[in-house]
Amino acid sequence: MKPAGVFFTVILGSGLFLAGCSPKHEAVYASMKDTAAASQLKQFVLQKLAQANAATNETTPDLTAFFAAAQTGDWLAISNQFQRLRLHAGQFERVGKASPDERLRGPRWEAAKEIWGAFDAFGEGGEYYSAAFGRDIIAAIPPGSIYFGGTDPGRFVVTALCPSQVAGDPFFVLTQNALADTTYLNYLRGMYGAMISLPTDQVVQNCFQQYTEDAEQRRQNHQLKPGEDVQSGADGRLQVSGQVAVMSINGLIVKAIMDQNPKREFYIEESFPFDWMYPQLEPHGLIFKLDRQPLASLPEEIVQADHTYWANYARPMIGDWLKDDTSVAAVAAFAEKTFGRQDFGGFNGDRHFVQNAFAHTAFSKLRSSIGGLYDWRAQHAAGAADQQRMIQEADFAYRQAWALCPYSPEAVYKYASFLLEQKRVNDALLVAETSAKIPPQNGVDNSQMRALADQIKKFQGK
Repeated sequence: MKPAGVFFTVILGSGLFLAGCSPKHEAVYASMKDTAAASQLKQFVLQKLAQANAATNETTPDLTAFFAAAQTGDWLAISNQFQRLRLHAGQFERVGKASPDERLRGPRWEAAKEIWGAFDAFGEGGEYYSAAFGRDIIAAIPPGSIYFGGTDPGRFVVTALCPSQVAGDPFFVLTQNALADTTYLNYLRGMYGAMISLPTDQVVQNCFQQYTEDAEQRRQNHQLKPGEDVQSGADGRLQVSGQVAVMSINGLIVKAIMDQNPKREFYIEESFPFDWMYPQLEPHGLIFKLDRQPLASLPEEIVQADHTYWANYARPMIGDWLKDDTSVAAVAAFAEKTFGRQDFGGFNGDRHFVQNAFAHTAFSKLRSSIGGLYDWRAQHAAGAADQQRMIQEADFAYRQAWALCPYSPEAVYKYASFLLEQKRVNDALLVAETSAKIPPQNGVDNSQMRALADQIKKFQGK
């Protein structure tokens, strides 16, 4: 069997994203019914302001208007100010002729990003599912642990709802996506350097070197991954670029942080799958626990606990209909009816979830990541019985992820690839064709789903 995702090249975003169709509230604080979440959000803003104001030696562009809007909870002003700034930030795609401003780095800018990310979640996704996302992750992580966020909600919502992200209360929040960025590491050192051990510049350089040497070896053996850009420059030196390369280096830095903090537990919300992690991951609620030693197989009690957890978790969102033996055709019918036609006749889930792109995209990503672990385990199982057990769990997790967001590129590509590996070509085609019919609520063109269906038809005809 081939590794998950080899059949199709999938490019998945890992930066700040704008998703969702929920109405933005002009005053987030005033609109929130969850007084505890509103109070925590206010406290979070004050902590970020104190952190930003302490960075007196920075030459960051004026953020006064942005921070003032954050204090009042004025979502529209926060959004407008941030969009104006992000046009010049090197971390984002810039529109038109906006030139990059290298001053948009460091603690003040990181504080601004974290404030905006939190307000984007509560403004776009609404308070109920945004608060549930953050609180349920926080509740699952023991105090003193180190947690790596992956998606925007996984970083920013958790950051905002911790009693004090700055003080590492109840645990330390990092994002795996930016670890290769020296300015982000400097930000972490200033915030957490006295409490946890963080890699030096030399350790980071060693991670870069380790990746480039491995990539060069794989390039010579024609074993580069889809999307991995490795070339020899005019000077003969190896040049690597693209998301796959950057995230691979980030993964090595995660490993270095683990090695430097041997007495702490580690948890991760996956952004991009790291090959070295799979043997050490176990499902843990919405996210993963990252064990220090590889597991020969996933214990049955962990697998069963995950199965039960997600069956119960998804039920209020999409209804009590997706069972172990629910067919792909039944999920496709649900997707077309509920997400496609917005027909809620007989639906006993939450239509607000179905109509909230921020929410169903976020939770689908979490479940799809866990499905990816089972998929990997199926391909590396020691025996036929364990392989079949992992295939069944991967199928169930992928079906849930697809039902939670039927137009999600990640959920669709992963599930279709898995089905093709199982020689279930007709089911894979049904997944792709169904998703192509459902207009994405986040404004993303779903032409890639139609292209996927065409690819499967060609494969089917061979």
